[in-house]
Amino acid sequence: MPGIVKSRPEDFIVEEIPQYLPSGQGDHTYFMIEKKGITTLELVRRLARALNRSERDFGYAGLKDAQAVTRQVMSLEHIDPERIKSLTLPAGTQAKILWTHTHTNKIKLGHLAGNKFQIKLRQIPPDAKDIARRCLEILSRRGVPNYFGVQRFGMRGDSWILGRAILLGDYKEFCDQFCGRPCPADHGHALKARELYDKGLYELAADIWPPFFRDAKRCCRVLAGRPDAWFKAFIGVDRKLIKLFLSAYQSYLFNEVLTRRIDTLDKIWAGDVPIKEDNGAAFIAEDAEAEQPRADRFEISPSGPIYGYKLLMPAGDERQIEQDVLDNEKITLDIFRNVKGVKLRGSRRAFRVQMFNLQVESGIDDAGDFLSLNFDLPSGSYATAVLRELMKEHLTSQIQALPE
Repeated sequence: MPGIVKSRPEDFIVEEIPQYLPSGQGDHTYFMIEKKGITTLELVRRLARALNRSERDFGYAGLKDAQAVTRQVMSLEHIDPERIKSLTLPAGTQAKILWTHTHTNKIKLGHLAGNKFQIKLRQIPPDAKDIARRCLEILSRRGVPNYFGVQRFGMRGDSWILGRAILLGDYKEFCDQFCGRPCPADHGHALKARELYDKGLYELAADIWPPFFRDAKRCCRVLAGRPDAWFKAFIGVDRKLIKLFLSAYQSYLFNEVLTRRIDTLDKIWAGDVPIKEDNGAAFIAEDAEAEQPRADRFEISPSGPIYGYKLLMPAGDERQIEQDVLDNEKITLDIFRNVKGVKLRGSRRAFRVQMFNLQVESGIDDAGDFLSLNFDLPSGSYATAVLRELMKEHLTSQIQALPE
């Protein structure tokens, strides 16, 4: 089905479903913040500067897309809730505090039950509502393919390339991709900085990078002093970004495996590693026929690899698929031991997830006709996986870049 998603940020709203609610007691202030046009990490940086605190002091359950209106809960210890409520952020920061409460502990990554999505599609055909309902009913029965969404791979779609370079220890490749090689997603000063980098004009590139790109600016400064200091330039990059890049590569590999299982993501094969829906436990399926009724009831789902050096590998045909993906990349599981200070043990991820509270409606507003899709997904799953199945090759977004 053709259509446009994110013709404006307000057409894509994401709100966290907390794993638990704040108790009203304790030294940690919880606050829900709504943001637009900014990443979670950049928002934390600005909050830290505004409150004169370390970025490490802030707790949050996950990272939210910049190209949307998102609402997420954060926490900060030893601060008056009123100070959070009255906080003034730097000019141009599109964010506001929606509520504050207190609790006894810091929010950690993963403290999240799921996300609510409110999505409006534009430029849709007359029968869009009927098409959407038929497609989404099938997804509700079989499960939504648990692809990692495009936002997992960054604005330029290259986070996985950076992660692969890190894993291979190719620091020149990392710097070249991180600071150069302009693409259509680049614009303004960032585009010019990449062009200067590709010409070897590292000092000029460092001068022109916008403040938002502080790691690329720092990388160029190092290379301006010593043009072949690739590793030194790399180690100056924020460790959180390094982990994100590595995770993006793992996500890319998982997506490659899922693509090979897309037609049977609801079927258990002999040798599969199904995951239990109630507790996330994984096991080897020795008798596929005996396990299939549990999969039909959505009690278990077949899984794919988040590759790492301690990954529980399957047997049979699924093992061959997972090995083929490694072979295509010319890597082995042992390579995931290579990054000092980052433990990439590996895990399993279900090939599918359930969608809840689905609503499909059509309407008209100040921007014209739209098809509205409201649904909930578990933590770690992406709405773009739903849109991908509904819109296929027609999936396009009109929002292209972050503000400078």
